[in-house]
Amino acid sequence: MATEDESPLRFPCRFPIKVMGRNTPEFETLVMQTIALHAGESPMDIDRRQSSGGRFVSVTVTITAESRDQLDCIYRSLTASEQVLFAL
Repeated sequence: MATEDESPLRFPCRFPIKVMGRNTPEFETLVMQTIALHAGESPMDIDRRQSSGGRFVSVTVTITAESRDQLDCIYRSLTASEQVLFAL
């Protein structure tokens, strides 16, 4: 993992987190709760898109990231869930 000095990002910064999974009511709740656990009261912009067949959904949550460590924790938590197919 890159350290703060090696990262091309300068913190704090706005950072989009895109998460894809099956289109279920629980999926978006899982994504939002997981990100909020690590991002706290950070303002969040949310964009949702369904696949053409409606079976899958992508949720893009843009947060104000405070550190590389924070982003790493968010991605580890998201990808630990069986409901998450991809997190970018």
